[in-house]
Amino acid sequence: MNKADSAKLAAGLDRMGHEPASRAEDADLLVINTCAVREHAELRAISKLGETKRLKKANDAVRVVLTGCMVGPQVDELRRRFPYVDAFAPPQAFADIVASVCPNGATPASDFWTGVFPAAEGPTAFVPVVFGCNKFCSYCIVPYRRGRERSRPVDDVRREVERLAAGGVREVTLLGQSVEAYGRDLADELDLADLMRALHDIAGLERIRFLTSYPSDLTEHIIDAVAELPKVCESFSLPVQAGDDEMLASMRRNYSVEEYRTVVARIRDRMPDAGITTDLIVGFCGETEAQFQRSYDLLADLRFDKVHVAAYSPRPGTIASRKLADDVPQAVKETRLQAIEALESRIAGEINATLVGAIAEVLVEEQRKGKWTGRTRSGKLVHFGGDFRSGDIVNVLIESASPWSLQGRAVSSRG
Repeated sequence: MNKADSAKLAAGLDRMGHEPASRAEDADLLVINTCAVREHAELRAISKLGETKRLKKANDAVRVVLTGCMVGPQVDELRRRFPYVDAFAPPQAFADIVASVCPNGATPASDFWTGVFPAAEGPTAFVPVVFGCNKFCSYCIVPYRRGRERSRPVDDVRREVERLAAGGVREVTLLGQSVEAYGRDLADELDLADLMRALHDIAGLERIRFLTSYPSDLTEHIIDAVAELPKVCESFSLPVQAGDDEMLASMRRNYSVEEYRTVVARIRDRMPDAGITTDLIVGFCGETEAQFQRSYDLLADLRFDKVHVAAYSPRPGTIASRKLADDVPQAVKETRLQAIEALESRIAGEINATLVGAIAEVLVEEQRKGKWTGRTRSGKLVHFGGDFRSGDIVNVLIESASPWSLQGRAVSSRG
């Protein structure tokens, strides 16, 4: 979502006549777009702010804007910590950022961004379709920073995807904090499946992906659309966060372990070869060894293609930071984290090994160290050689596999 926000801001500044600087040292405006969903991400942003302080000291004329999820309704503490920052803008407050560019001129109206679409950069693109989140999971700061759910009209999304496809984009990923919440606030009573159908006939578009899913929002209607529409990839990002019902209740996740299992079973019943990744938090407030073991056992049983695991870190302002004790020792969190990572490595390696000898359709994305890199429809990363271009569709014979990627040789292709 932050990448999509940054691309839209860049498109708007370009429309105003500004040009990107090749180096931060040469810029008149520096915008730092932050993530604060985990402590590590926030620490990276703070480190980048330290670099910006040095640039500001060397050139006081440069304007510095801090935006993204680190910026909440109250910025007094941020002003105290980072006095060299000229402006603070909440996520997607594009007009506020533009005002920092021309503080002595007219500030564009908030609807300045209507019709401003990011330029196509490569064969893939992120397209936000629903902003904000209504879930208020106890550990998560996102609803407080990005606000309540707001869906874009279908025609607005279609115009953006048409523009991207005309510029060479062959795959779009439809984005939302809970992407299946799309359409609930629209008068037409549409859902994500309807949006996928509305985009499916766009010329030049080869693939449609979507993330991130919320288990109880992933309806059979949406699962059926993924199975039935040829351009929609059989790839699901389905965070579970915990494998214990008491932990899920404490996290304010609106489903049980059994309900989560049912959703996974529905996906695999309709699409046996679908790729499914998940997210897991270890060491959440009060997590016992037995509760952690239930999470471990769930992952071992469901065998995901990838597990994004993180040790819990309190986010100031969340329900958990206000009402729950961060009482799992850091050393225990690290031990649990390493156990999940080892399990993930073993299972991913076993899953990928079954693909050796198969032919996979890969969208060519970029070249690294003399090898082309792309992804299968199910989301597997593939490396292969040959004379291709970014955006080609290549059939690759998988010759070897690791837990993290596949390697092979191309057997046929199309532009």
